[in-house]
Amino acid sequence: MATRSARTDWTGSLNEGGGQVDLLSSRAGRFAVSFPRRTADDAAGVTSPEELIAAAHSSCYAMQLSALIAQAGGTPRALEVTADVTLRPDPAGGLAISGIALTVRGEVDGLDEAAFLAAAQSAKETCPVSKALTGTTITLDAALT
Repeated sequence: MATRSARTDWTGSLNEGGGQVDLLSSRAGRFAVSFPRRTADDAAGVTSPEELIAAAHSSCYAMQLSALIAQAGGTPRALEVTADVTLRPDPAGGLAISGIALTVRGEVDGLDEAAFLAAAQSAKETCPVSKALTGTTITLDAALT
């Protein structure tokens, strides 16, 4: 199986410094990161580790759910998946990801709502990114459209 890589070049202190994240494997882009933007309500065009985790989780979940729908005898026509990753102060000090909320809306042929919801729940538990994030509370809101 494949290994994927990214690199961050950082200069300066936590609050005054900043960096650039390069997606090395795909060469899909270079993205600015900064701690003040990471913790601000408005990201102002700067990404964060939490946004990158959200991207990884939503895409992984969509792939896993697509596979499980097919295994259950359905055909996924469209899946819209959002992952909201929340960063909060950690009572033990510093910051922590306090939870991830997955939301999926699906257009699926050949499955009723109960079968879709079962596949959605199973995908939450079995996608590789969910497995990597064990210890983080992950919630799911799933529905057919």
